[in-house]
Amino acid sequence: MARPRKQTYTMSMYLDKIKDGDICNEADVQRHFVWTKEQINEFIVTILTEDYIPPIILGEENSSQLYIVDGGQRSCALNWFRNGNYRITASVENSIIYYKKKVKDKNETIVWKDCMYDVKNKTYDNLPIELKKKFNEYQIETVIHEHCDMHKISRYIKRYNNHSPMNTNQKAFTYIDKFAKYIRTILNHKFFLDCSNYTEAEKVKGTVERVIIEAVMCTNHLEQWKKSTKKICSYLNANAAKGEFENLLKNLYRLEHIITKDVKDIFNSKDSFLFLTLFDKFTTYGIEDIQFAEFLREFKNNLRENKQINNVFFDEIDKNKGTKDKQVIISKLQFLETLMLEFLDIDGTL
Repeated sequence: MARPRKQTYTMSMYLDKIKDGDICNEADVQRHFVWTKEQINEFIVTILTEDYIPPIILGEENSSQLYIVDGGQRSCALNWFRNGNYRITASVENSIIYYKKKVKDKNETIVWKDCMYDVKNKTYDNLPIELKKKFNEYQIETVIHEHCDMHKISRYIKRYNNHSPMNTNQKAFTYIDKFAKYIRTILNHKFFLDCSNYTEAEKVKGTVERVIIEAVMCTNHLEQWKKSTKKICSYLNANAAKGEFENLLKNLYRLEHIITKDVKDIFNSKDSFLFLTLFDKFTTYGIEDIQFAEFLREFKNNLRENKQINNVFFDEIDKNKGTKDKQVIISKLQFLETLMLEFLDIDGTL
């Protein structure tokens, strides 16, 4: 079987071929357009900044008709922006595009001027002519499988799309690049291997990373709490300090010596960050760490189901609200702190 050939088009050529039907984005088994506006925004900015995108895979029938095998979502987004009056939304990140503009100086000599343009709330027609040129001249790389019929094209679509896209947690993690190395170090700590209760699926899908990020946020920046993991990551990337992650790691070393099998299920994907925050506050009292484990045991076996504060049990606090709402987080922490202080027979508040 011959190797697929490579073909490069300018953006305008590629989209014209789609418009004219020479390249078809409607193979029998191709999925409908599912990208969000956030994904479209990011992709259009990638083109305008002339960053790299992977090649689009095509299947070619003997008649020369081309079908998109992999890259259908990208092609729809490009066509929607170029020909469908798509407006880049105000939520787009990195919206300032830098470019060169050709002008004449006082001597009528052509010079190139550094310019910038904010693409928020802009369509293709709103772009300055220089950015329109940059878009239309962008090089679209394709790889073409020859001598295809619809059966082969369907098989290629299945092959190239047999992968898992980033989930919400994994994508959010890309917004905390400044501290990603520290988080990876914490992730491999014994505590998350032996002293907590995460499924294997959660471990590979970014759940533990989310717990670490939430714990740092809740412990150090509670008043700035964000419901979205992505927003937490962005906030920490701009405002956190290395020492906050180091302090969490130090606490994990202490916890690994006291957390036993009968209480480790408290440290699960939903509540871990709350109890990691609670332990950080516990450490300010100078009490032996084993006392914290004893409190967790009492909480699990008795207080969780039998102790009310303001006529509400712990698990009822988020009954009518989202589990990640700021007020829910604060209320749960206050509930846990009150129980812990009573158990430890300590006066005052944390």
